[in-house]
Amino acid sequence: MPQLRRFGAWLIDFALVVAAAWLLAVLTFNRIGTLITDVPELVTKGSWQFVKSGGDAQGATDDLVDSLWRDAVGYIQQGFLALVLVTFLYQWLTLNFTGRTLGKAVMGLRVTPNTRSRTALRAAVTTAADVAVYSLACCMLVQGWIFLSVICWIAAVALFTLNALPVFSRSSRSLADRVAGTSVTAPGFAGMLPSARREPDRPQRDLTSW
Repeated sequence: MPQLRRFGAWLIDFALVVAAAWLLAVLTFNRIGTLITDVPELVTKGSWQFVKSGGDAQGATDDLVDSLWRDAVGYIQQGFLALVLVTFLYQWLTLNFTGRTLGKAVMGLRVTPNTRSRTALRAAVTTAADVAVYSLACCMLVQGWIFLSVICWIAAVALFTLNALPVFSRSSRSLADRVAGTSVTAPGFAGMLPSARREPDRPQRDLTSW
């Protein structure tokens, strides 16, 4: 079924995003661990905070803790930013050079047309719907902006839904397709399997992407 193929392609691509998120999370927590276990750096920073406090040891301690917290929050936010960038580059580069992501290639789907401007715009919308707005909500949460984070989570769910629901419409074009002016076709698996043969006069069906 075409719907299953589209969903399968999205699952494969999203699994790659999850793998990238896991690697970035490990890197981020390692950076935070180094931050709080680097004794020479802590001594230097603590001494500077004490000097600035004019002898107020409690104030210097509080300033040191606040500084470490800000650095840790910054590392987390950098991790989310890197995830958004990696996701966009994956979508844009694969679509721009091959016309399909790995998931679409496995499921025999292709995005057309795959001009540079269209694929960049499509990749941007897909990244925003799948990752970027959720990442922004998480960044707001660690920053302590609870209310704004909740609003952003609601917006993220709404954007994801708007991008996914058109799969079931008559045109079968996602929000990313409509914004970028692209379509997803099903040429089959001829691009992957040498033994597969495509009928030359068989019309292609427009599908949507995830």
